[in-house]
Amino acid sequence: MEHIISNIILIGPMGAGKTTIGRQIARLIGFDFFDSDREIEERTGVTIPLIFELEGEEGFRHREQKIISDLTQKNNIVLATGGGAVLKKENQLALKRSGTIVYLCAGIDDLLERTSKDKNRPLLQTEDPRKKLQSILTQREPIYRELADIILETNKMTVHAAVKELEELINHKS
Repeated sequence: MEHIISNIILIGPMGAGKTTIGRQIARLIGFDFFDSDREIEERTGVTIPLIFELEGEEGFRHREQKIISDLTQKNNIVLATGGGAVLKKENQLALKRSGTIVYLCAGIDDLLERTSKDKNRPLLQTEDPRKKLQSILTQREPIYRELADIILETNKMTVHAAVKELEELINHKS
């Protein structure tokens, strides 16, 4: 019996390309695309930095868990998760149950370059973004690797190359 992939879940640090690659792979395979961070902003009507400012990271993580719980009930979707979504056990279980998890990873230099001008990254609004990103990666990397069904290094890849590579990996997996 052929294994059909129900959903594709993209995990990884901020700047790894989850939203950009996710949107394109969804279009390519005919799935709906969701970004958990965008969903939070749409449902609350405010930006993520404002949620962090008003409710702290804990308040944000609570909202994120609810959104992930909702989105993982759907089928035939590509879901780009926030970089820290994997920190909650409930999210890990929901993601695992709902589809194939793809860890998009990139080196710290690439991640810093991709996120340097983005003010929508509350955790990086700090004196030393490199140090903060390194600390985040040290904490989350083992979780990303443990959850992943597929690991794709996006370092110097173009978006097109990453999407093509991911499509091949997904087809090979199913």
